[in-house]
Amino acid sequence: MSGDVSSLIASLMREVPDFPEPGIQFKDLTPVLADARGLAEITDAMAESAAGADLVAGIDARGFLLGAAVALKLGTGVLAIRKGGKLPPPVLSETYALEYGTATLEIPADGVDLTNRSVLIVDDVLATGGTVSAAVRLLDQAGATVTGAAVLLELTDLNGREVLTPLPVTSLHRV
Repeated sequence: MSGDVSSLIASLMREVPDFPEPGIQFKDLTPVLADARGLAEITDAMAESAAGADLVAGIDARGFLLGAAVALKLGTGVLAIRKGGKLPPPVLSETYALEYGTATLEIPADGVDLTNRSVLIVDDVLATGGTVSAAVRLLDQAGATVTGAAVLLELTDLNGREVLTPLPVTSLHRV
């Protein structure tokens, strides 16, 4: 990935010490997304990773913002992968482990035919890989083929990329 995009992200990202708990250096991406140049360059870079995708799936919640922008750039539609309980039934769901508990992702079970669709997953942060892995399983359950994942920020010490092997993963900035 271009060092220019990574440098721009680094210059705009805000670090918040001891949030949400002591010892954590929270990476606030709000200033990156609020910057017109930042959003445009991130969108372009993520779109370059689409590898033949005919649909973009954004993960709740910042993945919605990025996914919609990338879909517009590619001329595709966008699918919102929602947190559990946010969609009316019927839904397809995938529950996955978190550090302290579980979470669920959902997509509509009808209304959007995902059979044989090539999908790029977009999210803001790749940490342990659990959320993106769950999204891949969910889309697979719906009959789609995930062609890759694109994230704005990758927290490399949490090894999320290894969990996603062999899925191609594009991260625009790695810390």
